[in-house]
Amino acid sequence: MAQSLSFHIHTHQKHLKWNNSLHPILAVSSGQEVTFDLVDGGNNQFTSTSTSADIASFKFDLADPAHGPVYIKEADPGDVLKIEVLSLQTASYGWTSIFPGSVGFGLLADEFPDPYLHIWDLSSTAKDGFTIFKKGIHIPIRPFLGVCGIAREEVGEWSTIPPYETGGNIDCRHATTTGSTLFLPVKVPGALFSCGDGHAAQGDGEVCGAAIETPMKATLRLTVIKSPKMDYIKSPAYITSGPGIRGLKSGEEKEFAVLGIDEDLREACRKAVRGIIAWLVSEKGLTREEAYVLCSVVADLRVAEIVDMPNYGVACSVPLGIFVDE
Repeated sequence: MAQSLSFHIHTHQKHLKWNNSLHPILAVSSGQEVTFDLVDGGNNQFTSTSTSADIASFKFDLADPAHGPVYIKEADPGDVLKIEVLSLQTASYGWTSIFPGSVGFGLLADEFPDPYLHIWDLSSTAKDGFTIFKKGIHIPIRPFLGVCGIAREEVGEWSTIPPYETGGNIDCRHATTTGSTLFLPVKVPGALFSCGDGHAAQGDGEVCGAAIETPMKATLRLTVIKSPKMDYIKSPAYITSGPGIRGLKSGEEKEFAVLGIDEDLREACRKAVRGIIAWLVSEKGLTREEAYVLCSVVADLRVAEIVDMPNYGVACSVPLGIFVDE
């Protein structure tokens, strides 16, 4: 019996700019699983023994590396790339930082002038599903990928720090955790998929500029959905992996969501709602008016990412459990 092919991206196979002229590391067929060995979002500049003093030597031009790219043979502009997150494994440690206010990184950067670094133990209590912040405060470990993206249509180099309509540093904790499925609109032949920026936990918004950053091993399945199916996907969209954040009843756990990406926070919200309306019209057979009303009744808007300037990421989600005849 023939053995299935194994595809692997290693820690040194990474890039610091999105560029549709990058030479792919791998070429795979639609439906193939690929394993990625990922450095953390700081490019492993901090270790388990680092302290706040080490922030002074941090090089921002090395931050948010993306590993890849992977060329998916069947992908053409107009298609949709489906990314299924099969498994994620963190390192034994992680870190969360506050960079000096003079750097201007973080929602309250002007109120926190001094550097601060917290090192997390991700091994001692990992079997119990949490890490300890300090005595009496346990943080659930829920790994996800901050960076999941494909090449932009525009020629040239683009920073890996902000999110785009083709994904990138979306930093959305619901979109890329184990069991979730992410959808991205393909803009160039082969899609040129890359990922990175492993997180052990993060709140919506990532307000101080860092999650629990950690090196990670990720296994993903990459599948092409050919046009015109799912033509309504114009920006990152996803199906969550499990219980929603609102404590929904059994059968209502999964949600479908669209990320609106824009330099203006209100416009990011508008894009997210438009995306959900397009999904409801295309997949659920509603009129635009019905979809808009339904959004006002059941959809949630949440700021997924607020610090990766110049773009904001806002998610609009609908619980799938409301569709009782499916």
